[in-house]
Amino acid sequence: MIVFPADEKATAIQLYRQLLQSISSTLQEDDERLLREHILKAIGDHRLKRDIFGLNPVVRSLQTSLLAVEEIGLRRDAVLSVILQPCVDGVILTIDDVEKQFGSTVSNIIHGLNRIRDFYKKSPVVCVDHTSLIRTQGDNFRNLLLSFAEDMRVILIMIADRVNLMRQIRDTENIIAQREVSQEAAYLYAPLAHKLGLYKLKSELEDLSLKYLEHNAYYHIKEKLNATKTARDAYIERFIHPINDKLSATGMKYHMKGRTKSIHSIWQKMKKQKCNFEGVYDLFAIRIIIDCPIEEEKQLCWKTFAIITDMYTSNPKRMRDWLSVPKSNGYESLHITVLGPEQKWVEVQIRTVRMDEIAEKGVAAHWRYKGVKADAGGMDEWLNSIRQMLENTEDGLTAMDEFRMDLYDDEIYVFTPRGDLMKLPKGATVLDMAYHIHSRVGSQCTGARIHYADEKQQDENGRVVTFRHELHSGDQVEIITSSTQRPKPEWLNIVKTSRARSKIRLALKETQQKEALLVKEMLERKFRNRKIDMEESVMMRSMKKLGYKEASDFYRDLANQSLDVSAVIDKYLEVQQGDKVPSAEIRSAEEFSLQTSNFNLQPVNDDVLVIGQDLKGVDYQLAHCCNPIYGDAVFGFVTVNGGIKIHRADCPNAPEMHRRFGYRIVRAKWSGKGASQYQITLRVIGNDDLGIVNNLTSIISKDEKLVLRSINIDSHDGLFRGNLVVMMGDTTRLEALIKKLRTVKGVKQVERI
Repeated sequence: MIVFPADEKATAIQLYRQLLQSISSTLQEDDERLLREHILKAIGDHRLKRDIFGLNPVVRSLQTSLLAVEEIGLRRDAVLSVILQPCVDGVILTIDDVEKQFGSTVSNIIHGLNRIRDFYKKSPVVCVDHTSLIRTQGDNFRNLLLSFAEDMRVILIMIADRVNLMRQIRDTENIIAQREVSQEAAYLYAPLAHKLGLYKLKSELEDLSLKYLEHNAYYHIKEKLNATKTARDAYIERFIHPINDKLSATGMKYHMKGRTKSIHSIWQKMKKQKCNFEGVYDLFAIRIIIDCPIEEEKQLCWKTFAIITDMYTSNPKRMRDWLSVPKSNGYESLHITVLGPEQKWVEVQIRTVRMDEIAEKGVAAHWRYKGVKADAGGMDEWLNSIRQMLENTEDGLTAMDEFRMDLYDDEIYVFTPRGDLMKLPKGATVLDMAYHIHSRVGSQCTGARIHYADEKQQDENGRVVTFRHELHSGDQVEIITSSTQRPKPEWLNIVKTSRARSKIRLALKETQQKEALLVKEMLERKFRNRKIDMEESVMMRSMKKLGYKEASDFYRDLANQSLDVSAVIDKYLEVQQGDKVPSAEIRSAEEFSLQTSNFNLQPVNDDVLVIGQDLKGVDYQLAHCCNPIYGDAVFGFVTVNGGIKIHRADCPNAPEMHRRFGYRIVRAKWSGKGASQYQITLRVIGNDDLGIVNNLTSIISKDEKLVLRSINIDSHDGLFRGNLVVMMGDTTRLEALIKKLRTVKGVKQVERI
C-alpha cells in the first residue's frame, strides 16, 4: 500500500502538467478529464504497491511517459498506456474499461506491457554476470520478443521505462536488483535501442550500466574527461573556426556542435586497444546540422563535404556514406574522418535537421515524417525476421545469441542483376543472399557470378565463386542454382544471418524426415524378404543395442551406408531370440554405476568406472571440446539425455562442470591397452623456412601407426602457424610425436589443442 508523501504528490502534479503541455494537441475529448480522475483515484485508493526499489508506480509512470514524449516522440496512445498501467495493476481499472474509454489501441498496448511484466514474474532473475542472465532467461527471451513485436510502441515504452528506472536507482540499497536491471539494460535494452536508432538512449543505458557494474572504471573515465574538457573545447574551437568561415560565406543555414564519445564507448576502446585513457585519440566528433528543404538535403550535405575535405585531409577508409543508402532503421548521415590541427584525427558528421531528429529519436521520428500509419519499411521487415528466427529456433539461448549478432552487425548493400538493393549483415556470404531471396533459391544454390564494386577486382568481373564467398557493399550478385543441390549440415557454419540459419535447419529437418521414411520402407522390405516380422518394440531395443538414442540418427546412418543393413537384421534377431540385456539408457550417475556391465564399463570400486576397449554400442561419447585419447586422465559427465560424455581432466570446461554439476560427475579411467585410433589436433608455430612443412609431414608418414588427416598452415610476417590433425592410439605415441616435431629446425612451439 502506498502513502503519498507531499514531495511525491508535488512531483506527480508537475510531471502531469508537463505532459499535458506536450501532448494536449493529440488528446481526444474527455481524455484529460478521465485521465485526471483515474490518477487521483490511484493516489487516494492506497491499493498500489511500490516496486523492489521503493519507487512510486504513479510517479514512475509519469516520468517514463515524459521521457517517451521528449526523447522518442511518442504521443497520445503510448502516454495513456503508460500512465494507466498502474491503475490496471491495482485493479482500479480493467482492460475492458480502458478500451471503452480510450480505445482499443491503448488497451492493446497495456495488454502487451502486462504480458512482458508477467514473463518477468514467472522467471525472476538474480544473476552476477551476463552468462547467468542468458541461462536463466534464454527460453523466456523468445516469448518476450514475440510480445514486443505485437506493437512497435511496446518496444519503445519498455526502453523508455528502463532508461527512467536506471536514472532513479542511483542511491538504492538493493544492490543485487540494481546489478540485475543493469545487466538486462546492457544486454537486451541497449541493443534494442541501437537497432531502433535511439542512439542517445542507447548510450545512456550503456553508461548507466557501466556506472553500476564497473563503478571504478566509470568514474575514472569521467574524471579524466572533466580534467581534459578545457583543452578539448579549445581544440574544437580551433578546428571549427575556419569551417565556420567557409560555410557562412555560402549563405547556408546550419549549426555545429561538438560531441564527446560516451564513457561506455571510451571504456570499450580502452579494453579493445589495451590502452589507458590517454591512448584513446578520437574522444569527440563534430556534428554539422544543415537547415534546408528535403529536396536540397543531399546536394548541401555533399557541398559541405567538399568544403571540409578541401581544408583538411580526409581518411577514405573511415568514410561512411549513409546518405545514398540509409541504414535499415532510417539513419541518414555522412561521416568523414579528417586530419585536423596538431595532426589529430577528427570525425565529422554531416546531416540535416530532419536527419538529426531521426538519429536522436529513431523510428518514432521516422514515423512522424512518413505519417504514423505509413509502412515502417525496414522496421517491419526486421520485426518479421525476428518472428521467423524465434519461431524456427528451439533453443532460447541460441535465439538470444543470434538476435544479438543481428543487432550489432554492420550492414552491407548488394545488388541483384536487375539492380534491386538488398541489405545484409557484414560478413554475409553468397548463401546468405540466396536464402534472403527465397528458401528454394538458398537450398539449390551452388555459387554466384559477381561484378565487383572494388576497382581492384574489376578484372575478375563475371567470374563464378562458391556459395562460401563473402560479399562486400556494391557487389552485383547473380545466384547460380542447380535442381540437384540439397542443403547440408555444414552450411550452418557458412551462413552469417539467423534467417538463413533457421531456413537451413528447417530444410535439413524436412530432408531428414523424408529420408527416414524411405529408409524405413527399405528396411521393412529387407525384413519381408528374409521372412521376418518387424516388431517396433524389438526394433527400438535393437537400436539401443547398436548405440543409438534417437531413431533419426539410426535411419540417417542407414541412409548414408555407415550402418550395414545385415548388421541391423542380425542384431534384431539376437534381441528377438532372447537377449534380455536391459536398455542402455542412463538416468543418473548413481544408476549408471549400478548398470556398468551393460556398457562394458566395469566398476573398480564404488566410485571409479573403467572404460573398456570396445566402445561400440555404448551409450557414451568422447567429448569434442577436448578430444580425450587413451592414456589421458579422464572423467565422465552424465548428460541431460542420460548418456555420458568422456572429458579430459584438463578440459577447459571441467572447472565449470565440477562447480555447477558436481552431482553429475563420474570418475573414470581407461582399461587394457589402447586399441582404437583417436583424433587429436596439434598446433605448430615456427619460422617460415623452405621445406619445414615437408619435414613435419615426413616425421608423421614414417610412423605406420600414425595417420595424418589434415594440415592447415597460415604464414604471416616470417612465421607460420599450423594445425595438424593426426589419428593415433594413445598418449605415449602423442608425447613421442610432439618430441620429434620439436626437434625440426625452425619449430618454436608444438602443443596439443
